[in-house]
Amino acid sequence: MTDSQRTRAGGKQERLVRAASELLHENGVARTSLAKVAAAADVPLGNVYYYFKTKDELVQAVIAAHAEAIRAELAGLERQHPLPLDRLKAFARSLTRSGAHVSRYGCPHGTLCSELGKREDGPGAAAAALMGEYVDWAQDQFRLLGQQDARDLALTLVSVFQGASLLAHTFRDPDVMRGQAEQLERWLDMVGQPR
Repeated sequence: MTDSQRTRAGGKQERLVRAASELLHENGVARTSLAKVAAAADVPLGNVYYYFKTKDELVQAVIAAHAEAIRAELAGLERQHPLPLDRLKAFARSLTRSGAHVSRYGCPHGTLCSELGKREDGPGAAAAALMGEYVDWAQDQFRLLGQQDARDLALTLVSVFQGASLLAHTFRDPDVMRGQAEQLERWLDMVGQPR
């Protein structure tokens, strides 16, 4: 395969993963077919099978892309904010940026984890790792703040984040995200006080 062929092939594969990510978020795994993904990506259906033999393989690729995006987002917070408390507060503020989209479709990671968590087979464990990315990162930040219960605090932070996403979606109200982000920032200020 020439470099040009690899570039075109990689482009199709990336388009398929992007299209699948959007469709999975908006429609769910059960209602997203490979044919719909192919149409959304503007790739012939037969070509999909060149990259992904099954829908589960495509879902795994979407999960991997989500995990990579989460790690990049969290690394960006670390570059922008030298102090762990500032990183955590910036993470809380990120709730407001996605409020409108989340109020319509739910959290892309949370809904995927919830849907796949009901399955006994397939990519459920990989989806659960998405939440682990957030929890592990938050735990590291709380540990840097000197908190002995860093894991519990991280679970609380991510739980509020996910709960806000669920309620914003349920009520179709992006202001839920904004209000909870403000609550989280106040809570983080209290948690970050020296002991």
